[in-house]
Amino acid sequence: MASTEGAVEDTFGRENPRSQRAKKQTANKKKKARANRTAQPSYTVHQGEDMLLVISSSTSQYDGSLARFKKKRGRKKKIVIAPAKKRKSKASVDTADVEEMPADRRWGESLPEEVLVNIFKMVVTQDGAVPFLCRAARVCRLWHAAAATPALWRKVAVGRCWIAPGKSQQPKVRRQIQDTVDWLAQNRFSQLREFSLHHWTANVDHAMDVVSQFCPHLSALTLSFCTGPKEAGFQSLGRHGRSLRSLNLQHTEFQLEGFLAYLDGHGAQIQQIWFTHSWKNDRILAGISVRKASGSASPITRKTELPSLPPRFWFQRGLCPHLELLEVNTRLDSKDNELAVCVQALQMACPKLKTFRLLNVRPVHKTVRSAAEFPAGFPLLEELCIATASYSYVTDRYLRDILFGSPGLRVLDLRGCSHITSAGLAALPCLELECLFWGQYFSSPVVSSSLKKGLHAVAQKWKDTLRELDLANQLFSEEDLELAMLQLARANNPNTLHSLNLSGTRITAAALRPLIGQTTALDYLNLSSCRSLPRGLKRLYRGQEAIRQLLDTLE
Repeated sequence: MASTEGAVEDTFGRENPRSQRAKKQTANKKKKARANRTAQPSYTVHQGEDMLLVISSSTSQYDGSLARFKKKRGRKKKIVIAPAKKRKSKASVDTADVEEMPADRRWGESLPEEVLVNIFKMVVTQDGAVPFLCRAARVCRLWHAAAATPALWRKVAVGRCWIAPGKSQQPKVRRQIQDTVDWLAQNRFSQLREFSLHHWTANVDHAMDVVSQFCPHLSALTLSFCTGPKEAGFQSLGRHGRSLRSLNLQHTEFQLEGFLAYLDGHGAQIQQIWFTHSWKNDRILAGISVRKASGSASPITRKTELPSLPPRFWFQRGLCPHLELLEVNTRLDSKDNELAVCVQALQMACPKLKTFRLLNVRPVHKTVRSAAEFPAGFPLLEELCIATASYSYVTDRYLRDILFGSPGLRVLDLRGCSHITSAGLAALPCLELECLFWGQYFSSPVVSSSLKKGLHAVAQKWKDTLRELDLANQLFSEEDLELAMLQLARANNPNTLHSLNLSGTRITAAALRPLIGQTTALDYLNLSSCRSLPRGLKRLYRGQEAIRQLLDTLE
């Protein structure tokens, strides 16, 4: 009994010498280990020629221990400083979280606001202001302030929102849309210049009213594939949109009487108009061309008829006397694409017109009884487009009536106009033409399959100014094409021609050789479906290097 008590006393009362030595050795080992394991950075900095490279040390053997140590300290700080019950706001970052967050994770909050605005400006230029700025404003206070810069909201396009395709909008959703448009117009659109709505089926009039009222600098309005613009919306544009210069109404169903009334009162400030051809919208072109007759109380609303008054009474006051761009288009699958156009009336009504486009529309020439009192064409016209994917009625005479007073024409698009001849083009007064698109991209039994001639006269006329030439599927003989290519190769400046489309023609290798050898700036050459060329060469060539390799093959 005594021995047992002594043993217990020896164990708990006094320490064994062996156990003391073991404890000392263990303590020394821990001290050595702590002294050797010094904290090292988790990255490496290398100096390059013009920059510093920061490389992460992801394979470091101390990453795990350091990460665990920081994690424990973070939990302690979070319990003391930021209680878990406190709910943080979405629009800002809590002070405690900012202190706990590593410095390399707060770069977005340490940038100067001017730098952040410039970064946002690049994104807005590429992707648009909406929805990027709306989402960026929810990141932090700095981003919110930068996203609210009025200069970033100068061009805004809004598509279908708050509704899935095929579903109708509920009254609550409509009110949300209206409230959002109101808030944006009052808080973000102070410097708005261009505003676009796409695929809106409701609230179009409300958006037009609010934007025109709170955006004094609004200069361009686009309503694409929208439904519902009525007279109230156009009246609001007339009351508030004093700076409006451009109206794009392509593929939009709107109240025609309201739009004509707007043009009657404020058409003098409009410089650009886009609209889609239909049996209703054709009255827009008639109103622009005919204007208001003397003594009438309303603009021309009959479909294509001209007043029975003498020509000197037709143009007392114009709907759009300062119009510079006019585009009428329609869908490719549209069957009714004929449009009666009185060229002489349009020339008198719009003397400042610079761009005139009839896309996939077949213009029907409409003349007047006394054409001697009309001015000399379009003196400022720079671009004329009468391209179509179907049969065209445009002839040499019609083209001459449009361009006889346009010496400064730069772009002429006649794709699909099969009745235009080389002699008609060579007789035009345009001396500085840069782009000629004359390809035929459709097949019709009405089009003649006989060979054409005279292409060399066209090439000789514009060899020093042509930058782009499209002759796809034109039926010129091999000899005529060779003479035309020779004329283009004799241009005074070899860097003029950049693009040449000869697909589907009878071009030969002998005709291509001098042209490719002389034109040093040619970077687009289309030789697909050219049956007179050897196999392996009938394809599209992009870039000067590919065209040089073609020249080596031809030689």
